[in-house]
Parts: sequence; C-alpha cells; structure tokens
Amino acid sequence: MKINILAIESSCDETSAAVISDGKILNNIIATQSVHEKYGGVVPELASRAHQQHLIPVVHEAIASSGISKEELSAIAFTRGPGLMGSLLVGVSFAKSLAFALGIPLIDVNHMQAHILAHFIEEPKPSFPFICLTVSGGHTQLVLVKNYLEMEVIGETTDDAVGEAFDKTAKLLGLPYPGGPLIDKYAKTGNPKAFKFPVSDMPELSFSFSGIKTAVLYFLRDNLKENPDFISENLNDICASVQYTLIKMLTQKLIKAAKEHKIKEIAIAGGVSANSGLREELTQLSSKFGWKVFVPKFEYCTDNAAMIAMAAHYKYLKGEFCGLDVVPEARMKI
Repeated sequence: MKINILAIESSCDETSAAVISDGKILNNIIATQSVHEKYGGVVPELASRAHQQHLIPVVHEAIASSGISKEELSAIAFTRGPGLMGSLLVGVSFAKSLAFALGIPLIDVNHMQAHILAHFIEEPKPSFPFICLTVSGGHTQLVLVKNYLEMEVIGETTDDAVGEAFDKTAKLLGLPYPGGPLIDKYAKTGNPKAFKFPVSDMPELSFSFSGIKTAVLYFLRDNLKENPDFISENLNDICASVQYTLIKMLTQKLIKAAKEHKIKEIAIAGGVSANSGLREELTQLSSKFGWKVFVPKFEYCTDNAAMIAMAAHYKYLKGEFCGLDVVPEARMKI
C-alpha cells in the first residue's frame, strides 16, 4: 500500500497544493496572489480572502494531475504555522474538513521545518548533521539539522528578518513589491563597494537587520537633498552595496556556526535563498572552507506545498498525526 499524501500550504500569500507518493513529489501547484502589489506589501485580510478563492481549484488540480483519486489518499497535511493567522485558518479548516470527510489522518507541519526538508525532494541531498541558513521575509535562522524531524535553532535575528530588510530597502528606493528580487536584479550590474553600510556585530550567532534599514533611510535622505536624481542615477550601485552588506551579515554568522559545530555540510532555504548574490557567495565559501553546499531549486525556495508534503511524509513514517481539534499557530517555533 503506497503512502499518498495531499499537502496544503497557506501561510502567507501563496496558495499551494501538492501530492506526494512514497516520498516522491508528483506535482506542486501554486497560485500567486497579485492583489498585494499595489499596497507595497502583504495585506493579511486580502491574503486570507484570496486563499478562499484559490484553495479549491488548486487542490482539485493537484489531485487531478497526480493520477491519484481522493479515495487513495493516506493523509491530509497542512501548514500549521508560523504565518498569518487568517491565511493559516483557511488551510487548516479545509484540511480538517477534507480529512474528516475521507476518514483519513491529519498531519500538521511546521512551515520552517518544511523549508529545510525541501532539500530532500530531489538529489543531491545533505547528510546529517548539517547546518541550514533559513532566510525569508519573516525569518532568519541558523538551524542545526540532526535528523528529518530533529532540529535546533542555534542562531536567529533579534529583530527584523533579512527578507524584510530587502523589501523595505526596495520600498525606500521606490521599487514595486516584492522588491527583494528587484534589488537582486539591479545589483548584478552594480558596484557592491560603491557605498558602505554598517554591518551589525551581534553576540554569539544572533542577527540584526533593523540598523541597516535605518542607515539606508538616512543615506538616501541626505543624498537626495544634494541631488534629487540620486536614486535613479545610482540605483544599481545602491542595490549592489545593500545586497553585499546583507549577504556579509548572513555569511559571517554562517562561517562562525560551521566552525563552532565542526560541520561542512551547509544548506540554505527560504525565499531569500533564491538570491543570486547569496548563492554565488556560498559557492565561493564552499571552495574556501571545503564545504558541501546545498541550494534548493528556485521553485522550492518560496512558499510551496511540495516542501509541506515532504515534511509530512517523514511525519507519517513516524506516526506523528494530529486531531481535529488542532489550531494554527502564527508564531510556531521549530
């Protein structure tokens, strides 16, 4: 009897469903919400309404394209948290209803654990233990991964996430949402050392990204006073300099963690792991320190149900199910 699991992801502004069969991802259907672009960021109420509109069509497509009927499903998995409460509620409620109707188990998945387990969707796969730098709009964490479901956060941000620093900087530059990918785009043709921004030096393995946002704000304010066209004339260099600084802040802690724990298997996960500058820097560090670096495919970097399905597969094997009384957790910890 095959283990067939339908997984649902609805933690923020991506509605996604995927089907996994005996550990093999069969599909990964994602509906992106464009409604937030004109507001310059995710609007929670609009996100939850969009999930309500997208979820049934996305689930229908995932099941239909998998070649597996609803009656052949072994369990329903869903993102329990962390995320936006309204968005999580849509996915959790739907998953509970479908599991109850089909008479099959429920599997609650931690969104951040799932980002890390996305590395096991395809080859090459990291070996345990490894360190994963998990970077997104809401999180920046260094995680010691001991096993599929045994993970320890050894460092994290004390304030803002690095993804937020990218997006807020983009907003200051007048770039549309989501701005992080645009900074990456413009940075490719800019000089990363054209402008100097402060690199926070936090104790142990902690991060802080609030300071660089303030530094960019004052930097732009002062230069725009002298030259109203400063941003348009220096956009590529500004983006390259900011990106260089943020990547330096990430990698200096990653290097420290790898040395402290004597680990050479290094992975990155989360939306910001799609950043080309970060990927290139990790390639260089792998040569310098003899690391074996694992970078997920672009489709598995941003929020998606395939990673939820992969996490659910390992939880199913261990018999880790939840009841119909399960509730979402907006601030769920690893």
